[in-house]
Amino acid sequence: MSFTLIHQDTKTKARLGRLETAHGVIETPTFMPVGTQGTVKALSPRELIEAESQIILGNAYHLYLRPGLEVIKRAGGLHKFISWDKPILTDSGGYQIFSLAGFRKVRDEGVEFQSHLDGSRHFLTPEKVIEIENILGSDIMMPLDECAHYPCSKEYAKTAMQRTSYWARRSKLVHSPQSIVHGKQLLFGIVQGSVEEDLRKQSAQEIVEIGFDGYALGGLSVGEPKNLRYNIISWTLEFIPSACARYLMGLGTPEDLIDAVGQGVDMFDCVIPTRYGRNGTAFTSEGKIVVRNALYANDSGPLDAHCDCYACRNFSRSYLRHLFNVEEILGLWLVSFHNIYFYNHLLKAMRRAIKEDKLADFKISEVYAH
Repeated sequence: MSFTLIHQDTKTKARLGRLETAHGVIETPTFMPVGTQGTVKALSPRELIEAESQIILGNAYHLYLRPGLEVIKRAGGLHKFISWDKPILTDSGGYQIFSLAGFRKVRDEGVEFQSHLDGSRHFLTPEKVIEIENILGSDIMMPLDECAHYPCSKEYAKTAMQRTSYWARRSKLVHSPQSIVHGKQLLFGIVQGSVEEDLRKQSAQEIVEIGFDGYALGGLSVGEPKNLRYNIISWTLEFIPSACARYLMGLGTPEDLIDAVGQGVDMFDCVIPTRYGRNGTAFTSEGKIVVRNALYANDSGPLDAHCDCYACRNFSRSYLRHLFNVEEILGLWLVSFHNIYFYNHLLKAMRRAIKEDKLADFKISEVYAH
């Protein structure tokens, strides 16, 4: 097994685990910075390592379009192309089926889409996506799936869920040692079903029956109310084996992560820390602050007095506000770096709390307590 469950918190459903990949062991629960185009926006691989990132996420759909598979193949795979020797998870492009609705047509065979770059037409099948991810050499591959929008009819949610299961079977069939280019590559299954409990249960049971190296909850954080989202997460996890890694796709804020870890989720990805960072919003152990606000014009303190990242050790809120006001790139880099550092240390602090059976009482203010 690639995943080892080390400890279960006694007061919550939170878990401490280790996920073994071809490029290293990942301690879970963990957060994956999003590097859609083969880079986490504004941050270099060296800075990601300094921020203690264990794994990053890339997007097979975008990398397939640009720079293209031949360029990455010639470089020796995605790890070498981007100079990152730690694990990489690649998303298949299922979310783009959702987000680029005006550019695609979905049918059981696959997805026909028009490139948002140059208008060229392409056809992605589950088999083609696995082929793309084999060439990329990602450590964890996600199969093609269909993410239903919210709100949607139950009939549409059912069709998307059934199509996701059909595509999962086809993906599993072509994922074999003979097809793998870059050594061991894990393949996770994706559970869909929108906010319908019976569809989520059916989807989880079907995906688990096919058998994957780990399981992801897809189709959430697409506009549904937060209370409904967490009911669905809790419900769906009941049907996913505890012996496997559980990945919640596309979530979220620090509060979201704490809640989901408490329900038994092991892996997360989200653009929030870097997107917010580029807009001058920092996450701290004392809450979220918008550093471009006039409130910080004469504030000589760091973003977070308890944080020892490069940004907090060296620069004041006043200076960071100045950088954003004069549109200097350094500002968005520093806050983005701090946010990734904060997210990684938030998960690190939660791992400590789980080990000590204290997650039920965990608060964001305790991120740098040790």
